[in-house]
Amino acid sequence: MTSTPVQTPTLHILNKAPEHSRFAACLGALSPGDVLVLSENAVLALPARRNELPEGTLAVSADLSARGLEEAFAAQSIDYAELVRLTEQHPRIISW
Repeated sequence: MTSTPVQTPTLHILNKAPEHSRFAACLGALSPGDVLVLSENAVLALPARRNELPEGTLAVSADLSARGLEEAFAAQSIDYAELVRLTEQHPRIISW
């Protein structure tokens, strides 16, 4: 009898603009249960590519604010303290 390895949820922190090749690579690497946080220029994907992002995608509020997007996407934003909490909760983190 073989056992299936248990997949540890990964925290993906994506800071590349939607046009960057790592943006698409990150989306392709997501597995069920993973958490995606958009930071820096990655938040620019929210208005134009929102349908391509997995449900529950989070964005750093300071980066939304810096790009004038805080009003439209405040419901899914997190502050830096919450980002730190997420890093504490996920033993596996990939920064893109």
